[in-house]
Amino acid sequence: MQNRLARIIKPKSGRCVMLAVDHGYFGNIPGALKDFGDLSPLFQHADALMLTRGMLRSCVSADFDIPIVLRVSAGASMLKELSNEEINVTIEEAIRLNVSAITCSIFVGGEYEKQSLMNLSKLVNWGQEYGIPALAVTAVGREMVRDYRYLGMASRMAAELGATFVKTYYCDDFENVTSICPVPVVIAGGKKLPEKDALQMAKNAINAGAVGVDMGRNIFQSDKPIGMIKAVRAIVHENASVDEAYGIYQDGPVGL
Repeated sequence: MQNRLARIIKPKSGRCVMLAVDHGYFGNIPGALKDFGDLSPLFQHADALMLTRGMLRSCVSADFDIPIVLRVSAGASMLKELSNEEINVTIEEAIRLNVSAITCSIFVGGEYEKQSLMNLSKLVNWGQEYGIPALAVTAVGREMVRDYRYLGMASRMAAELGATFVKTYYCDDFENVTSICPVPVVIAGGKKLPEKDALQMAKNAINAGAVGVDMGRNIFQSDKPIGMIKAVRAIVHENASVDEAYGIYQDGPVGL
């Protein structure tokens, strides 16, 4: 398990840059995700990919060596109640796909909160049996406030249930989230922001104790996606300032 986790969270820096391309599993298909070939040049700049088994099989070459964080939950589309999820991939399938971690969302406060927490518990049990880290994603419903009280509680609950690491949203006073979560915390990129704002969010999160970021739309929907992912890497792995990182973004090529 520690070896697999070390493929994602790099031991040299203790940090990671994940590229999220799992949006389509609940019907959210933004921008560049409609053109699968556009994403492949980004993969070499990511420490890991977070995606579904369908995207892994269809869009990632078998000879490309990159750690995979595999989403193994599914349920309703974005048109229905998202918290109504179940585990839809067996542990044997995850092992066949040679993944480095397995993941599902938990919906603390959602209609199907208990079901989602039991889903995570199943992943934790599988992980302990087969040596595969379990990532808990603290999904936030439309009615939930994304503040440190809620995100801190959800992240701590995930850790208490045995998650190896946690993905959550950035918020004000984020140190109050990381300080009560005893496992590594990665922030979600969330909706598309202006590039400098997204880099500032990444910098603030790292300064507040996050070990990395899992960005999707803020990278592949940028006008300079290669420059953007390189800029994020500079902040996460090299402690670059926001201005230094923004310069890296600006120097990147337009498009892929």
